[in-house]
Amino acid sequence: MKLKKLALRTRIFLAMILLVLLASVLISAVAIYQYKEQSQDYHKGRLVRKEGSIQTQLKRYLNGRQNTWEIKTENIPLIYKEEIYNVADIHKLQINLYDLDGGLLISSKAGLQNENADKCIDAEIMNALTQNVEFDKSSEIAQHRHVHIHKENGETFQSSYTYITDNKSKPLAILNIPYLEKDDFLTKELQEFLKRIGFAFMLVLLTAIVIAFLLSKYITKSLKTISDKINTTRLERRNEKINVDDTSEEISALVNSYNSMIDELEESAVQLARSEREQAWREMAKQVAHEIKNPLTPMRLTVQNFQRKFNPEDENIHSKVDEYSKTLIQQIDTMSSIASAFSNFAKMPAQQNETLNVVKIVKLALDIFNEDYIVFTSDSEEIIAKFDRTQLIRVVTNLVKNAIQAIPDNQTPKVVINVSEDNGNIVITVADNGSGVSEENKDKVFEPKFTTKTSGMGLGLAMVKNIVETYKGNISFVSEKDKGTTFKVAFPKE
Repeated sequence: MKLKKLALRTRIFLAMILLVLLASVLISAVAIYQYKEQSQDYHKGRLVRKEGSIQTQLKRYLNGRQNTWEIKTENIPLIYKEEIYNVADIHKLQINLYDLDGGLLISSKAGLQNENADKCIDAEIMNALTQNVEFDKSSEIAQHRHVHIHKENGETFQSSYTYITDNKSKPLAILNIPYLEKDDFLTKELQEFLKRIGFAFMLVLLTAIVIAFLLSKYITKSLKTISDKINTTRLERRNEKINVDDTSEEISALVNSYNSMIDELEESAVQLARSEREQAWREMAKQVAHEIKNPLTPMRLTVQNFQRKFNPEDENIHSKVDEYSKTLIQQIDTMSSIASAFSNFAKMPAQQNETLNVVKIVKLALDIFNEDYIVFTSDSEEIIAKFDRTQLIRVVTNLVKNAIQAIPDNQTPKVVINVSEDNGNIVITVADNGSGVSEENKDKVFEPKFTTKTSGMGLGLAMVKNIVETYKGNISFVSEKDKGTTFKVAFPKE
């Protein structure tokens, strides 16, 4: 799953949780590192302190009245024969004393004299002791000192090497103190600290989850409001502006941009509607002029012919006048039907609703048709709805006329009308077995003045759609080329 595909709310939530987890890991790592540093400093400092104390005690005993031996390297085992054990017991550490060549003189560890491995100091350690000089802050004297560190069985051992000197700072022997770094106490302290910090991080994590949830919800709430408004924005209707309080500067800028766009959209919609109305009336005027010119041309020719051939003494003058009159009346009737068609289309249907039996009214509308191939069916004898009687008849007659005209002459015609009831809606279907509607014309069927016939003005289906939508209904159709078309009208019962 890619991060970019996640919702903004989810990304904010995950970012805050990740930040807390990252902080917890970082702080824990710093704590463990700090523990190791402190542990090393503690053991280093403790060894230095122990070494200083042991040296002080050994020197004090060496120069004290209780020592009756001559102070020299060979007498070291005799001088510290008993005292080395007392000092080792006090400090709880092993003490080894070597001569200046690295040979073992005496040790507080029983049996060490019998272990060949520890009887001599390694040459590398001897060289390091000779070369390394450290400044002792307590005595303010520089002294040779070396600490050898090695690990064994997972434990760290330190061994410090320094010189024991006489009153004249002349080296007498090499003091070796083996030291085992035991971190039981510090490890326990670290575990306790990590345990406490773990509880603290759990509390912080839960708090972060709650805050992240509320914060992401707060941030995305305004964005969702804007998104919902944008999704419902339509050019053909009035759109509401967004009113969001207590938002960030960025969200406020986005809201202001949307509201400004709505103002511009409203202005553009008004201008577009005005332009479309003007264009529609221009097209309508052109269509009216064209349709009226068609009958005017034969009328003009008839009158001119009558004027040119008129002879009062002609014995057939009465029959000719009658023929000319019939031609003029026929063209005048055509012009009248054109005017009526445009008038019916242009005016909005007057809603004079009444409770009526739709089955009965549809049968009544079909009575004007004499074609015997028109078949009427209904799911019941009575389906009651509120509708305007005249407009319902107009819808049915226009659909049936359209179906009849769609059937070619070389085919056995059939038109089936059905009235049914479906989920509180009245459904009227008109099916024919005509030539159907081509794919390129399906989107133009309900457009004014669109027609595929040689006669007519293409206003019938547009008028039907206008009536049906006025009653909050809808009209649709399915068609198959050369097999027929079925128109379906559905409108609520009340």
